[in-house]
Amino acid sequence: MRFRTQVEPNEPMRGLEVPPDVVRALDGGARPRVTVTLHGHTWSTRIAIMRGRHLIGLSNAHRSATGVAVGDEVEVDVELDTAPVVVEEPDDLVAALAAEPAARAAYERLTVSQRRQHVRTVEGAKTPETRRRRIAALVETLVARA
Repeated sequence: MRFRTQVEPNEPMRGLEVPPDVVRALDGGARPRVTVTLHGHTWSTRIAIMRGRHLIGLSNAHRSATGVAVGDEVEVDVELDTAPVVVEEPDDLVAALAAEPAARAAYERLTVSQRRQHVRTVEGAKTPETRRRRIAALVETLVARA
């Protein structure tokens, strides 16, 4: 679905306003996950709602990749993103969760954002020992929640 909009200033939750009729036509709810294409650059995001307006955030990285600037009038293509969200788990985390079925079950009940944060925490460890400790702590916390 294509629409025209203006690139708004880089303030909190500004970017590209999506007309309400476009959001309704996508039929994905009030905050649908979408694939956005702007000037040949494509990314996945969620349409946000701020002060009653539907917005697609436009980070500095996306502004740079598309070559747009504040005030530009642009044509935007959006499609409902129905692909399942997959969080790539590192092998050592997969093994630890497999060894504790209760932890795996609790992990599967987490939101995608929570899973991503746990993976980032594990992958952000600077030493193998820190990584092992973080995985062990996560498994322990998950077992306690089960």
